[in-house]
Amino acid sequence: MNFASHPVFQSLVPVFLMIGAGYAAGRRGWIRGDAVKDLSNLVFLLLIPALLFRTMSTVRVDQLDLRPIAAYFSAAGLWLAASIAWRGFNCRSVVLALAGTFSNMVMIGITLVGLAYGQAGLVTLLTLVSVHALILLTTGAIVLELAAAREASRAGQAPPHLAATAWSAIKGSIVHPIPLPILCGLLFAQTGWALPAVVDKPLQLLGNAFGPLSLVLVGVSLARTPLAGHWGPALRVAVSKNLLLPLLVGVSAWLWGIGGLALTVMVVAAALPTGANVFLFAQRYKVVQDLTTAAMGVSTVLALLSLSLVMLVMDAWAG
Repeated sequence: MNFASHPVFQSLVPVFLMIGAGYAAGRRGWIRGDAVKDLSNLVFLLLIPALLFRTMSTVRVDQLDLRPIAAYFSAAGLWLAASIAWRGFNCRSVVLALAGTFSNMVMIGITLVGLAYGQAGLVTLLTLVSVHALILLTTGAIVLELAAAREASRAGQAPPHLAATAWSAIKGSIVHPIPLPILCGLLFAQTGWALPAVVDKPLQLLGNAFGPLSLVLVGVSLARTPLAGHWGPALRVAVSKNLLLPLLVGVSAWLWGIGGLALTVMVVAAALPTGANVFLFAQRYKVVQDLTTAAMGVSTVLALLSLSLVMLVMDAWAG
């Protein structure tokens, strides 16, 4: 069999070539720091909402299988709790546990799954994406506040306000340019209407621009990621994220009786590298910021091999 014609090769190589192009552009200074922020805003505030709304605008709720949500997040929640327990209950531990649990389902996952598994696979992924941040980031915010309160109490300081932080995390996860267009697209689909061509075509063109630009931005960010002095700990977090989490998700999906394409997409989603939102927690709580950044970089580089392995295994399993 010609490996160059294998579907895994055909879908992975374009993704990592675009990330590599972004890395080269970042190293050469073709895209400066101020421009990265503006381009990120363009991706998150315009391109991705167009893609998500259009994708979900034809999906009927009664056709959705919600078991992947239960299977995926029961495994992710278990792994998050186990990682915290292993390292000890403190802010540093929680941030690193999130780095080993939170996948980059949007910037990398959407394009990869779309290329590899088409529209049907994308619907399964977006079902997970719709609650990914809400469940994991809200849980992370609450646990971090509890850890911060514990540390503040030991230091004789006033603890933070847990309820206010939890509400802020929940509200921020819902009123957000990722879950909001998914929910709006689903609501539109239930009307039975079709998008007029004059509206659908611009949404399609905007959505098509999302994949290349988001992957180039991943590469640019990777070029600015300092790795020196953090290789060992960062690699342990990356292995946890890229290999152990997908194994747990696969077992959980099997226990829930999920198979076929849904199982494959769930495991691939779990094998994606660490998402950038984890750094926001490291920054807010002023812990392991350099290590978190390094872990994201190592996880992304490692994904070239680990995603290939996971996708080949799932392809053989499905075959």
